[in-house]
Amino acid sequence: MQRNIHLCGARILAGSVLAALAVLGVGCAGQESPTPPAGADDAAMAEAVRSEILHAWRGYERYAWGQDELQPLSRTGRDWHEAGLLMTPVDALDTLILAGLDEAAARARELVAAELRFDHPIEVQVFEITIRILGGLLSSYQLTGDQRLLELAEDLGERLLPAFESPTGMPYRYVDLVTGETSGPESNPAEIGTLILEFGTLAKLTGRDVFYDTAKRALVELHHRRAPTGLVGEKIDVETGEWTSTRSLVGARIDSYYEYLLKCELLFGDAECGAMWREAREALHRHLADDGPDGLWYGEADMRTGERTATRYGALHAFLPGLLALDGDLDRARRLQESGYRMWSLHGVEPEVLDYRTMEVVSAGYRLRPEIVESAYVLHELTDEPRYREMGRTFFRDLVHHCRTEAGYTVLESVVTKEQGDLMHSFFLAETLKYLYLLFEPKALDFRGVVFNTEAHPLRRTW
Repeated sequence: MQRNIHLCGARILAGSVLAALAVLGVGCAGQESPTPPAGADDAAMAEAVRSEILHAWRGYERYAWGQDELQPLSRTGRDWHEAGLLMTPVDALDTLILAGLDEAAARARELVAAELRFDHPIEVQVFEITIRILGGLLSSYQLTGDQRLLELAEDLGERLLPAFESPTGMPYRYVDLVTGETSGPESNPAEIGTLILEFGTLAKLTGRDVFYDTAKRALVELHHRRAPTGLVGEKIDVETGEWTSTRSLVGARIDSYYEYLLKCELLFGDAECGAMWREAREALHRHLADDGPDGLWYGEADMRTGERTATRYGALHAFLPGLLALDGDLDRARRLQESGYRMWSLHGVEPEVLDYRTMEVVSAGYRLRPEIVESAYVLHELTDEPRYREMGRTFFRDLVHHCRTEAGYTVLESVVTKEQGDLMHSFFLAETLKYLYLLFEPKALDFRGVVFNTEAHPLRRTW
């Protein structure tokens, strides 16, 4: 049953949602939020998150229907390209399904199945389109059995394949969906190595090995170009195979490359991917880990020497505790998650980048990112420790207090000043709110029966 739920507006909150928000100390915009007492019960928390999924989705429906993303302050929509690709509906569909928002899910699904087309002469970013749209279509197909979604996924996969026609087999960053023309030879490990889950799943569901083999080759070619330290750099030329930036870290431009090495083994049983992950993991621990009296962090180093170059950690790095937990290293995972929580608590929302030696913000924006919530969810599933739901209550309270608008949720220009920007990324519905919901309503999904892609689209071994 779908509920009409809005905070601080003309409509009245359902009783359980109101109770959860009251316990958390979340009030209407402009009101002071008291320090929250001990947490609300899990059912009330799940219902509170569910109501915010609906609030964010309805903002999109009202002001950006048929476009890629919502701009909630200006109450308008925006497209990434000259022709829209329904990014938010595709990204949000499996979240709406898992949250039991059946009417909203039905509207989103019909919009996608009836209106989404890829025969536009537009140049798209292979990585973003793969993780958001290809991943979203595959996950929603597995949840619904709607053959139209799989047909869309196969069409998109075929249109992306020309991107891999470089001299090294590593993909160009951009490809035209109609002509197959490519551009962007300078790429990075994340954009090269974060394709195997989606292309591999497409291969298994269609029986077309070319999708798996092409994405797997790119992953292997990148791994073979790691330095003697075992590290990879920040930028590489896919035509020459030469590194153009030797900066190594677990954050932006590299992060999900590590994630997919392990998850490739988990989803497909690919032992070669698992071996590559274990080699990479040891290099991370040896050269990037910074373990001291102020906690465990992962900083930056030069890929060739392994020497420390910066002590920076941020919102994108915060996926690593969850990945370490999936790998069975619960000790490191717990300690690193505590560091991330400290980063969040410094200003009430995590910054994009923090210098963990000085605890000074380096990049102050908050883009509604999900990684720290994802790690809390994974750790709770694997340990059943209440600490991670406590973290989730904090994350949810702060998101509602600082990022909520009457028309949805929006980014922060600065976690210090709390100045709001004007964009609700599609991944806020795909990831941030999904992980929060699953943290308090784990029965909505069999955690051990799926592998999440980096956009939080759950993929199952149905082949």
